[in-house]
Amino acid sequence: MLHKVNIAGLAMDPASNTPIILLKTEEGDKTLPIWIGLLEATSIASALQDIQFDRPMTHDLFKNLTQVLNVHINRIDICDLKDNTFYAEIHFASDERSFTMDARPSDAIALALRFHAPIFVDERVMEKSRVGKETGEVLDDSEEGIKWAEYLEKLSPRAFSYSYRQHRMLLLTSWSGTIF
Repeated sequence: MLHKVNIAGLAMDPASNTPIILLKTEEGDKTLPIWIGLLEATSIASALQDIQFDRPMTHDLFKNLTQVLNVHINRIDICDLKDNTFYAEIHFASDERSFTMDARPSDAIALALRFHAPIFVDERVMEKSRVGKETGEVLDDSEEGIKWAEYLEKLSPRAFSYSYRQHRMLLLTSWSGTIF
């Protein structure tokens, strides 16, 4: 089962200084954090804020190419989580055919924003990345899973706002809900 999600925002992980994209279910009761690269975060932020650059960034170039070829993106699915790595699929279509390509979630999200395509998360991903709703109990009892659950429990809402002055973009978010 797929759950439609929206981008709740971008944040910086103060411990690793790594950007995090926060995806929130349309029902609004669950939030999924995914750690991403700085370049992808910049691309996502520019799309969210409709910032146009003089020269096309990689994701803009890809969009331009697919439009010339009469291909569009129907949707993206964040479809798996293996060894703390998220996987995504981009669903393309043209007049002649449709096809799916493997992608990193950050690249898939950056493209989905440019194509105004919906973003979905597979139920299995939610379950694999889930922290107990009521008790904070870690369902992933690996050392890495416990470490991240403890870290996330200590974060305050203030930790999820970040001003990235170097690129003159403001990456803000406010969210409430359960991290699954």
